[in-house]
Amino acid sequence: MTNDSATIESILKNSKTIAVVGLSGSKFRPSYGVSAYMQRAGYRIIPVNPRETEVLGEKSYPALEAIPEPVDLVNVFRRPEYVPDIVDSAIRIGARALWLQEEVVHEEAAARARQAGLDVVMDRCILKEHRRRL
Repeated sequence: MTNDSATIESILKNSKTIAVVGLSGSKFRPSYGVSAYMQRAGYRIIPVNPRETEVLGEKSYPALEAIPEPVDLVNVFRRPEYVPDIVDSAIRIGARALWLQEEVVHEEAAARARQAGLDVVMDRCILKEHRRRL
């Protein structure tokens, strides 16, 4: 199920490496603030943005498939029309979970991710959920 409490808690407790699609190097962007918070909370953040070379002290990759290590969670800061391709990539790299940030909703892509075995959270802020639960 999407956004059920058990799924959210499981993702937050069991994910260690988070690939953040759309992570910007601008400190004024929500993706930066949220990812900086998660990094301070102990998560490994891997930026995925072809326009960046490094964000938060981590090398940025142009696509999920370019990341040379396993990823637990794909956190998405992109508009909904980009989600289907991101889901395909998340499935290809063997991610365990997909998190679509607030206002990022794509029911069909989320269903495809769930069918492939990924846990899915949609239209929720990972920072807010982390603060609330942990």
